[in-house]
Amino acid sequence: MKTTEEIDALIKETLTQEEAKFYQELEEQSIWQMVWGLFDGKNRWIMFAMNIMTLVFFGLFVYCVWKFFQAEELKELLKWVGGAVIFMLGVSMLKVFAWLQMDKNAILREIKRLELQILSLSSKLSD
Repeated sequence: MKTTEEIDALIKETLTQEEAKFYQELEEQSIWQMVWGLFDGKNRWIMFAMNIMTLVFFGLFVYCVWKFFQAEELKELLKWVGGAVIFMLGVSMLKVFAWLQMDKNAILREIKRLELQILSLSSKLSD
C-alpha cells in the first residue's frame, strides 16, 4: 500500500500547473492558518462580530469577578458569581462556534482535495 506522500506525488504528476497550484493550497494548515482563515470569505463579518462579543463578555466576566471579591453580603456574592458564570458560558459558546467553523473549513478543504483527486483519476482513465 502506498503512503500518503506517494499518492500526493502521483496526483501532482497528473495535474496541470494550475491544478497543481490549487492542490498545493489545499494542504493541511497549522492552527494559526486555520484561525486566520476564519476571517476570509463571505461571513467574515460574523467572525469579527463574534470576536468583539467574546471580548465584551470576557470583560464583563472580569468585572463580575472583581465585584464578587468586593461584595460583603451573600446576596451580592450570588449575584456577581451568577453573572460571572453566565458571561463565561457566553465566551465558551462563542469559542465553540469558532472551532466548529474551523472544522467546517478543514472538511471543505478535504472535499475539494477529493474532488481534485477524482478529476485526476477520471482524466487518467479516459486516456
